[in-house]
Amino acid sequence: MGTLYLLRHGQASLGAQDYDQLSELGHRQCQMLGAYWRARQMRFDAVLCGGLRRHAQSLAAVKEGLMPDTALTPQVWPGLNEYDSEALIRSVVGDVAPLERPQSAEAARAYFRLLREGLRAWISGQTQPAGMISYADFRAGVAAVLTHVREHCEGQVLLVSSGGPIACAIAQVLALPAESVIELNLRLRNSAVSELTFNAKRLALQTFNTLPHLDTPEAAQLISAA
Repeated sequence: MGTLYLLRHGQASLGAQDYDQLSELGHRQCQMLGAYWRARQMRFDAVLCGGLRRHAQSLAAVKEGLMPDTALTPQVWPGLNEYDSEALIRSVVGDVAPLERPQSAEAARAYFRLLREGLRAWISGQTQPAGMISYADFRAGVAAVLTHVREHCEGQVLLVSSGGPIACAIAQVLALPAESVIELNLRLRNSAVSELTFNAKRLALQTFNTLPHLDTPEAAQLISAA
């Protein structure tokens, strides 16, 4: 029986011109996760990673915490890349002026309300956001990664991705309705780890959305969700 560790990237740059970049906090979160695993002598037999910069940067920060000479050469899987949140929101509000970047708590709440609406319409097949694949294809890309893990991996496997693919993976393992992906997705915190046990025939959920590396009063201030 193997264990698949699903890591959501550290905090990215919500509200900045380029979201696909870890913030200083995001780097610290993943570095601390690596240090947590180092203290427990964690070693990974395989590493799977999405192709976005925040995925690669998160993995690099984990490696820093584990030990700089730790071998963490990933297999890059496009099926682990996140959906385009701006395209989803534009599918709801239309192709208007540049979208307001959420620089305040109120703007962030409005942003996530629209994102939730866009996700619901995309998942149900009511919309096809510009430049995006269908949700059925998105789901199939995630399923292909899970099949690869079952059929070709063993031991401890690290997967670095984003909230959307991780939520989709967990929903598939639990055979949840498609809309459950939205709730799982929006609950996942930065640098959170979920665990699946696996063998050649099946995967099973062990833990969801945990932050063991930030579970101290001193580190609590480093917890973030967006």
